[in-house]
Parts: sequence; structure tokens; C-alpha cells
Amino acid sequence: MSRDWDAATYDRVSAPQVAWADAVLDRLALRGDERVLDAGCGSGRVTRMLVERLPDGEVVAVDQSESMVEAARAALPGVRVIHAELTALELEEPVDAVFSNAVFHWVPDHEALFARMHAALRPGGRLVAQCGGRGNVAAFHDAANAVGEEEPYARHLAGWVGPWNFAGPEETEERLLRAGFEEVACSLRPWPVVPPDPTGYLRTVCLGYHLERLPEDLRAPYVEAVAARVSELDYVRLDIDARRPA
Repeated sequence: MSRDWDAATYDRVSAPQVAWADAVLDRLALRGDERVLDAGCGSGRVTRMLVERLPDGEVVAVDQSESMVEAARAALPGVRVIHAELTALELEEPVDAVFSNAVFHWVPDHEALFARMHAALRPGGRLVAQCGGRGNVAAFHDAANAVGEEEPYARHLAGWVGPWNFAGPEETEERLLRAGFEEVACSLRPWPVVPPDPTGYLRTVCLGYHLERLPEDLRAPYVEAVAARVSELDYVRLDIDARRPA
């Protein structure tokens, strides 16, 4: 399932994603002359951080959201930004590394995802990523579901489980190995977040799929009702490291 995003608001409220990206980029340990794929570039705010670490290199960015792609192209005129689903991505030239920040949990089919990431890499290239993992924002989803069971929201949301794919490290390692990767290591770590703009953050980042199911007049009150029950987001991040064999 794919949806478009409010790229302008995302760019403004995405301080948590920037913090996660710093940690992922530190794990990637770039020389500065590589060709790197940003798999799920969003508005380009994190992509800019990657560009700054590649003064003699090249970034190829991709996102499935048209509004995110437009924002990234405007923010980063020297970067090639592709509008595509990650599971359908095909590059003319392979990359030295794949970087991804807070994206893979939006992709339902991780088997297809890792196959495409493997195909995008040159032999010996690295995949370094993080996304929501097992247990991610569980208390938040409990609150969102509880509000969704109440009228007038229940007729649109009751029983709906959403498209998220919060995988654990064990099954992720198995999928990476089946896709052909080696030196595979995955782990979980809690990373609680108090959103900088709770209503804007929840509306843009966490509740987008919920809101698509609601009529326009119910969207703002639904966000407010969920925000009233949530003070902290109980994020759990899945760190992913793997290499394509040389």
C-alpha cells in the first residue's frame, strides 16, 4: 500500500528521523567518493546529510511519494531523485552502498524489497538501514485503535490493522540471507520520542493511512483524540547491516 505525504509538514517535524539518520550514517562509514542509494529519501532533509558526507561521490535518491519527490528535487537540485516503489526499483548502474532511514517498515513485502536492494548493489556493496521493528509504537497503535473503535470513527476504522511491517531481527536476517546477502546483522533498540509538534507529527507521520480511510470532516477530530491519549511514542528501531558478496 502506498500513499502520498504532506512533504512540507514532514520536513518541518522530522527531527526524530534526523536523529535516527545520524546513527545510521555513522554505521555506514563512508570514504566520501562512493555512489550511494538513499532508499526512501522523503523530503530530502536526510538526503542532504548523506550528500554532505560524499563530497566526491554521488547520491541517487528514490521515494514512492510524488510530493516527497517534488520536495527533494527542489531542495537538492544536484541530486537525481527517482519516483518509484522500492520493490520495483531498477538502476542503470549499481551503487557502492544502500542507505535507508525509517522507511522499510512501510514496505509490506520484505522479500521483494531485499531482492531489489541486492540487485542495486555492486559486488561487495553494503546495505545499512534502520526502520521500525517488532514492537514499534505498540502503545501508540493501541491508542489509535481504541479511538478507532469509537463512533463516529468505528465504521471506517474498526478492525483495520494497517499496512505496517514491523519485523523482528531473526526473520529479517533470514530474508537477507535468502536474498543473497552475507555478513548479516540485525538488532532492535528502543528509541522513545516526544514529538516536537504532537498533532502535526501524528497527522503527517503516524496516522496518514488512518486518515485516508476517514471522511474529511472526521480527520482533525480523530487526530486530536489520539493525541490526547499519547504523550510519548514508543519507537523500537530495527538496525540492519548486510553486504552483497564480492
